[in-house]
Amino acid sequence: METVTIEGVTLYLTRPDRLSVEWVGQEDLIDQVLAAWLIVEENDLPLHPRLIGKPGVGKTTLAYAAAQRLGKETYFFQATMDTRPEDLIVTPVIAEQGKIRYMASPLVTAMIRGGVLILDEGNRMSEKSWASLAPLLDNRRYVESVIAGIKIPAHPDFRFCTTMNDDASTFELPEYIHSRLQPQIFIDFPEAEEERLILKKNLPFAPEDILDYVVRFLQRAHRAQERYTVRDGINIARYALKSLEGLRVFKKIPAGEQKLAALRLSVEMILGGQALDYLPKV
Repeated sequence: METVTIEGVTLYLTRPDRLSVEWVGQEDLIDQVLAAWLIVEENDLPLHPRLIGKPGVGKTTLAYAAAQRLGKETYFFQATMDTRPEDLIVTPVIAEQGKIRYMASPLVTAMIRGGVLILDEGNRMSEKSWASLAPLLDNRRYVESVIAGIKIPAHPDFRFCTTMNDDASTFELPEYIHSRLQPQIFIDFPEAEEERLILKKNLPFAPEDILDYVVRFLQRAHRAQERYTVRDGINIARYALKSLEGLRVFKKIPAGEQKLAALRLSVEMILGGQALDYLPKV
């Protein structure tokens, strides 16, 4: 495990995250994230974008894809209602012979190594925890660990962004934090063509007619302002395929009707009976 020493205190670093995901379509959104992180002259500082949208529209994938475009190590921190300042920065653990070992969080590791930190679902976190990040998110660019008794500066290449669900805010952001998390980048449902590309990328083995049916279902739901996402569509198609393979009941249905029956069952099982209203007409 890699270590660094700051002000005489040894910190144990975490490993970067590696995901097998790829951003499909909506290239302008990646451009917006990369522009926020750009340095235009020697005294400039990067911005800290806030990615906002409904659950499942790809906010985390977008942030990760942008970080990969820069070739940077990427770290995730999942924010929760219970996140404490020490969770964000440095946590002490008991090591061999009862000694204290200071474990750097993904955030601090990214700061030290000049990577990207993606704070997922940041609006679930309390003001007390956000306050501990205030000096990092302005021109001071450091955090303080009360537990380890040290101040940790950010590498010049360190970049930060947070994702926020627009329907899952547990805490209102204080204004002094709100102003530090700019720009706000809104991610909406993709268009039909892009939605199909995403489904195809995640389910390359799915028949074309199933993908088409799921896209039509999602687009009808979008027009009705339902919150069903492409993530739901992936799960619907995947479960329908498993059902066709594994459930004997479909073997008793005429071959031409089996896929539609499996898709209908899948929609109901995953999203509930109310979602059946958006099934495409055959």
